[in-house]
Amino acid sequence: MLGLKSDTDISWVKIAENNLQQLLTDHAFAEQKAAAAAVSLIINYSEETEFVQALSDHAIEEMEHFKMVHEIMVARKMTLGQDQKSEYAKHLSKFFTKTKDRQQSLINRLLMAAMIEARSCERFSILSNHMEDKELAKFFGDLLASEAGHYSLFLGFARKFMDRETVDELWDEFLTYEADYMKQQGKLPLVHG
Repeated sequence: MLGLKSDTDISWVKIAENNLQQLLTDHAFAEQKAAAAAVSLIINYSEETEFVQALSDHAIEEMEHFKMVHEIMVARKMTLGQDQKSEYAKHLSKFFTKTKDRQQSLINRLLMAAMIEARSCERFSILSNHMEDKELAKFFGDLLASEAGHYSLFLGFARKFMDRETVDELWDEFLTYEADYMKQQGKLPLVHG
């Protein structure tokens, strides 16, 4: 369903489980950044009523996920820690040519968000199926449908705001670009690392 062109090696789960504080901190901040990105899109494309309504719900849901992750951390006597720049997001952003075209900028941002959500979904699936920590495995499993819905939301709006053939061609190239990067990942306890 996600169309990703590379799969995370299951060995990454052990890295994640051995570094739960870092994994959960990264996850919490990823949820917070997703909410902030949605709010930014609302601000910049406020004339698109259906889009604003959908992203308002999305931003709220992402902050709810942030809160859920933080509550798990508090229950486990962990502190949130400091946010770190996402090398994954930084790399993905290099795929897109800088543009002053408002519509193309929107498409680029939507595809970027769709990719991040798709990879999150794939990683959560692996965690839910292979973690020894059953509480966290269930937690990540419970997030799967939501993350898949987020991926579909962003890709769907990209196809609405620009013709589908153009969007799908760009999306396919972006999937290849992301897969090439992910072949060198899987060594850090980060949702996209």
